[in-house]
Amino acid sequence: MALALTQYAYLEQSQNHVHIEFSIPHHVMSSAVLNGGLVYANHLLNMKVPKVDSATELPAVTLAKYCSSFDWQGTAVGMMTAASMSSLRMAKVTEQGVELVVLVTSGLSNARRVGDYAEYRTMATDPDEVGTINIIVLTSAKLTDAASIEAILIITEAKAAALQDAKIMSPISNKIATGTGTDSVAVVSGHGPESISYCGKHVLFGEILGRLVMETVTSSIAWENMSSEDKKIYLREKP
Repeated sequence: MALALTQYAYLEQSQNHVHIEFSIPHHVMSSAVLNGGLVYANHLLNMKVPKVDSATELPAVTLAKYCSSFDWQGTAVGMMTAASMSSLRMAKVTEQGVELVVLVTSGLSNARRVGDYAEYRTMATDPDEVGTINIIVLTSAKLTDAASIEAILIITEAKAAALQDAKIMSPISNKIATGTGTDSVAVVSGHGPESISYCGKHVLFGEILGRLVMETVTSSIAWENMSSEDKKIYLREKP
């Protein structure tokens, strides 16, 4: 059964994916593998892949085929992760009529600090490591393009702060990690009637966004750091 995230966005989760369907197309700005950049989307997918992937086709092709297998019509924005879908954490706040929803899945097997020495030494290489902290943010408010970019800045800072607080280390530099080598982010703009032009640290939207991202990343990476036995107990007791 789908869970309503906002008036037009519905969440469905399985062991293999997190899928958000929009009843009307939404403006999505993302670093996604499939249809990344700035698009109007009908679907947003976070798909689980094996930690050791022997696939020879392009990731975007794999994601497109996966969407077709479920008959998801229209434009889909697609991310990949090796993280367990059990790491999904969600937070939602409604403030002054504006809804803000944050969803996070996390894997830490390729934690890195920005500026670490890169394994791939050519400028145009596509990495094949997996792990990944994937963050999806939705709002009912209509964001300007500049506000969507500013939201990505706040999301990135909040993720780095959460990793700092959790003392997640980069195995390359042995310093606090700021993310993983394959993180992805998507910001979904709503249809209003509220309009947001600024969402930095001086405004309420940015404050709430940053706090929600820090909380969800912190909770998600706590799952990643659980022992196997504790994970089994959590899943048994989960409502």
